[in-house]
Amino acid sequence: MPRISGIEIPETKRIDIALTHIYGIGRQNVGLLLAAAKVEPAKKTKDLNEEEISRLQRAIDRSLKVEGDLRKEVSENIKRLKQTGSYRGKRHLAGLPVRGQRTRTNARTKRGKRMTIGALKKEALAKKQQAEAAKAKTKQ
Repeated sequence: MPRISGIEIPETKRIDIALTHIYGIGRQNVGLLLAAAKVEPAKKTKDLNEEEISRLQRAIDRSLKVEGDLRKEVSENIKRLKQTGSYRGKRHLAGLPVRGQRTRTNARTKRGKRMTIGALKKEALAKKQQAEAAKAKTKQ
């Protein structure tokens, strides 16, 4: 498997799809990168020679911030938002959607598993009533 920007990209896929496995490279950027490196988008990754791979690596290094550098920058931006106390930073701290999505319904990915508040199951309700009855007996 060819290694570009520290990531093993799949051999069986076309190079324009395989490059999207690198964090920070999407379908929009791939066309520009392949044009800059003079590599055909329809070529399979396993058919690339060493020179084409090195041209791709140089094109990525020159034009884009990818993988570790990009992840670090994104986390620093979020950290800055949290420290300044901005609305977006507070939403990050609370683990809620940041970009204005509704939370009354949906947002399960961000908020986590549903937790019912106020309603008790039958067993828990019976146990609570027994505890209250025992407490009342001891007071008398």
